[in-house]
Amino acid sequence: MRTSAHSDAVVFFGATGDLAYKMIFPALQGLVKAGRLSVPVLGVAQPRWSDEQLRARARDSIAEHGGIDEAAFAKLSRLLRYVHGDYNDADTFRRLARALGVSRRPLYYLAIPPALFPSTISRLKSVPGYKTARVVVEKPFGRDLPSARALNRLLLSEFRESSIFRIDHYLGKEPVQNLMYFRFSNWFLEPLWNRDHVKSVQITMAENFGVRGRGKVYDEMGAIRDVVQNHMLQVVACLAMEPPQEFSPETLRDEKAALLKSIAPLGKDDVVRGQFRGYRKEPGVAPDSRVETFAALRLRLKAPRWKGVPFFIRAGKSLAATCTEALVEFKAPARTAFGERLLGRGDVNYLRFRLGPKVAIALGVRSKTPGEPMMGELSELVAVDRHAGEMGPYERLLGDAMRGEAMLFAREDSVEAAWRVVQPVLGDQVPLREYDPGTWGPSQADGLAAPYGGWHNPGVDGRGAVS
Repeated sequence: MRTSAHSDAVVFFGATGDLAYKMIFPALQGLVKAGRLSVPVLGVAQPRWSDEQLRARARDSIAEHGGIDEAAFAKLSRLLRYVHGDYNDADTFRRLARALGVSRRPLYYLAIPPALFPSTISRLKSVPGYKTARVVVEKPFGRDLPSARALNRLLLSEFRESSIFRIDHYLGKEPVQNLMYFRFSNWFLEPLWNRDHVKSVQITMAENFGVRGRGKVYDEMGAIRDVVQNHMLQVVACLAMEPPQEFSPETLRDEKAALLKSIAPLGKDDVVRGQFRGYRKEPGVAPDSRVETFAALRLRLKAPRWKGVPFFIRAGKSLAATCTEALVEFKAPARTAFGERLLGRGDVNYLRFRLGPKVAIALGVRSKTPGEPMMGELSELVAVDRHAGEMGPYERLLGDAMRGEAMLFAREDSVEAAWRVVQPVLGDQVPLREYDPGTWGPSQADGLAAPYGGWHNPGVDGRGAVS
């Protein structure tokens, strides 16, 4: 939703942090290169850096994460300024006000730990332009439903909902947008996209590596908080929500929220948690950690369109492949017109969305095998998206936030609805099972999907190689 004019400055708190180094600086260069950023960019952090030190940090960041475009970086350097200080110190915000100068519609990006939000947000009131500012907050939006509600109360006590942008970078990814576009732009799907024709839906987010030095951070979250509550449930919403009556940001977000609210809270029998052997030896991980590195879930949607259709989610680290994929499997008749019995997964129609590392949309269809008998086999019709120069998610989302475009950002009701789904199984409510690295997780997860033909393992059962 476009709430007002374009932001006339960008202020990102946490300018010396990891998120800024890996994501924000490369996104800023991309915006400059695309002609979408020409306003002052102020980095705020505690170290007593100079403007030149911030520019050097930005150059190192971009060189490592995407590559320097000398012309674009020169323009970005001229926009960059640095403000040092403690977020609890009023002097920091007086320096920020002076650095903003005549800017009156800043975009504040809180790339800082949530514990620092209260002091930072309360002191922003002292900076001119506060009432017309926008604020971007990074996931996780709380640790559970009560903390998410508390965070939303804090944000809404100082900003309007239309000025709050909860950034989940997954929503800015081209493959996720492609999934939603494909679904609503190919109307032949609509008559089939319901419980009468769909047997089950599976979403797998697999990584063949561990926590890669993020042991301390990951051990405070686990798979359900890290990717299921946000990324995976957003993919479910894109797949299952009702078609919006009109294409507008709020209508689209209304339908997403309605779908998330229709998901029944998880029961203990709906979830299998796992931890790969060796996780507790990772730096920063507690030696007796009970945090899951794998989660498999069975969702029950109460929406009339999907009543009785199971949605399965599986996400984990140190699995057999690195791949994110959604598979919509259709029901099959007991017998075809040619007398064939379609008995198993290798026989039935499906639609497969590969979301990463490569992008593909594939339709599983039956075609006749060579020879005299009227017999068939399953083949794939594949459309692969290989667009060069794809815009990165942070570049897209930061540009949208500066324009006040809210479509790709999570709204308060959606965030709380997603937490409500996972709240009953957070922490150590469900037994933790060990699994060997390089497998598809603990064997107990197989039982969840067994009544529907078992799990689809991307690239293993003939449906798209993982590379």
